[in-house]
Amino acid sequence: MGKIHLTKENQEEAIKETEKVEKAVQKETVKSTTQRASEGKVYVSSSYNNTIITLTNTRGQVLAWKSAGSVGFKGTKKSTSFAASKVAETIATICKKIGVEKISVLISGIGAGRESSVRTLISQGLNVISIKDVTPIPHNGCRPRKIRRV
Repeated sequence: MGKIHLTKENQEEAIKETEKVEKAVQKETVKSTTQRASEGKVYVSSSYNNTIITLTNTRGQVLAWKSAGSVGFKGTKKSTSFAASKVAETIATICKKIGVEKISVLISGIGAGRESSVRTLISQGLNVISIKDVTPIPHNGCRPRKIRRV
């Protein structure tokens, strides 16, 4: 009697798992059909420690993103320009799969991966429409401290 009970539970669990897989496949097909775009924006965020590149459509919805850490670099190697170029290569292949041909690049931050990522995107065959620097710069700075009275 115990064995029959176990097999029924296993069959129910298998049915639930197949339903989850079918739902995930449906979501992926919906995403892939909605993500077809011929134009997009590429945001390059380059810091002293990492380079993150995000691909969005013209409305700003994220299609894909990669960082030097997700590509496989660890530690201080993430901050190099070589790592940034590898990240840009992976984003370029994703662009080709999705169908993005024209991109506008928006760069923010101060790091080693700024120039190399843009050069790699151009060399991979993507049509770069514009390159814009959107690094935040303080206009007047913070309010100074009050004067010390002795």
